Amino acid sequence: MTPFRLPPLPAVRAFEAAARHGGFQSAGEELHVSAGAVAHQVKQLENWLGVTLFQRLARGVVLTPAGRQYAEAVRPLLQGLAEASETVKRHGDERVVTVTSVPSLVARWLMPRLGRLREQHPEIDMRVLASLHPADFVREGVDVAIRMGTGPYPGLKADVLLEERFSAVCSPAFKAAAPALRTPADLLRYPLLHDELDFRIPAEVTWARWLATFGVSYTGPSRPSFSHTYLTLEAAAAGQGVAIAAEPFIEEDLRSGRLVRLLPQRVLGPYRYHLLRLPDAEARPAVKAFCDWIKSEAQAATAAWEAARA
Repeated sequence: MTPFRLPPLPAVRAFEAAARHGGFQSAGEELHVSAGAVAHQVKQLENWLGVTLFQRLARGVVLTPAGRQYAEAVRPLLQGLAEASETVKRHGDERVVTVTSVPSLVARWLMPRLGRLREQHPEIDMRVLASLHPADFVREGVDVAIRMGTGPYPGLKADVLLEERFSAVCSPAFKAAAPALRTPADLLRYPLLHDELDFRIPAEVTWARWLATFGVSYTGPSRPSFSHTYLTLEAAAAGQGVAIAAEPFIEEDLRSGRLVRLLPQRVLGPYRYHLLRLPDAEARPAVKAFCDWIKSEAQAATAAWEAARA
């Protein structure tokens, strides 16, 4: 077989970034090098090809016809190389399972359960990524994603993992100091703690929506507010007021007694947490074992929440 006669890969990568961004400066920012370094790499590629790829102008650079043709040809090749490399990396150690989920669910629901996973499946090496962004299974080497939404998820295998039922919670001391609080309407006399994430998610359960479910109109301030669910619940545990939160996020605090339900009423949120993976992901025994385990954990948790409600 004749050896491949290939241009320098760093030069091709620099050229593709410059072609996509329309300039050397932005390409350099993406590649974490200077614009001059990108220009040098592109010049090296032009010399290797014997073709001018960019026309240098006073206000920047413009692709030549040959440059446009070359950019269209190399882009899918680089993408294919990146995907193949990530696939090999992901499967390099069959024991590693990479899971991504939203930070609050990782900290409040998944993390306390990882000890049981180690006991039941010592053959699995977990890699946990906390992220609010859509999972890129190929580029990030993700095996399993847990994401909140309504579906569908084209091209992915998806199972509903958890529902969100929102309860009003506070510290035990706060509840003891509010003995007259018996109905949702009574909450209007107390400080309500707001999670700013709820305002940024369409149709999510805010205090106004939670109270409206029980016929109570809320037009009060959206303060105090906190940028993260974790902070909102910490404020509630510190006795600063009443928070609403979904059961996955308050499970451990209720069990330990840091938080208590102020009222028995709960409100079902519009979203579900879904277990997502590529269709062939469970061909790997470690991934299948993790998926089976986490679905079992979710079923047990849901049953416990329903039993507590009865």
